[in-house]
Amino acid sequence: MDIKCVFLLSMVANYVSLYITLLVFSSYSHLEAVKMAVMDQQTAVAEGSLLKLPFSTIYEYLQMLRLIAEALKDVGPCSMFYLAAAVSDFYVPWKSMTEHKIESGSGPLDIRLAQVPKMLSVLRSNWAPKAFCISFKLETDSKILMEKATKALRKYKVHAVVANELSTRKEEVVVVSSSGNVVVRRECDKPESFVEDNLIRLIVDRHSTYIKESHN
Repeated sequence: MDIKCVFLLSMVANYVSLYITLLVFSSYSHLEAVKMAVMDQQTAVAEGSLLKLPFSTIYEYLQMLRLIAEALKDVGPCSMFYLAAAVSDFYVPWKSMTEHKIESGSGPLDIRLAQVPKMLSVLRSNWAPKAFCISFKLETDSKILMEKATKALRKYKVHAVVANELSTRKEEVVVVSSSGNVVVRRECDKPESFVEDNLIRLIVDRHSTYIKESHN
């Protein structure tokens, strides 16, 4: 698959996720953009260039991520992981789950959650070590956002971390990488634009450079 097509489809997925909101609240120009995005997505699915794998649990997500990563291992630098899914930080381990229905007459119920294992380092070192990898960091406090994004870049050895603050994430994000930080903003003079438009263009350029450098 053409690399740029992958990023285009990433944008399509984002537009589709906003479809219902835009239908109710947005202007005609937004509706036209979403209409085209939905049509592009349907075409991509029909042509076999977009595979949608829905998941409901952290178990499904990690299993599919591993299978996909190992399947793409031989593709090397031409593959790219755009890990934007907001995976839960905590979960209930299998061993803690009850086999049968919990009786309501037994009194209050206490649930102990475990931390979800951080698999980014495993992805980078074992599953697909040569792939181009982008992760995301979302925070509500701008004071700790950049600190955590920089820490994640070093800890997991990804190629870039997209740092976004909850209250401003639709207007601007910061791409944190070893070569420096780049602020990516939505084009305010274009009402139909999304911050993802410029973000995807930047990531495409970074990935293309990575492929060329890997083949030299």
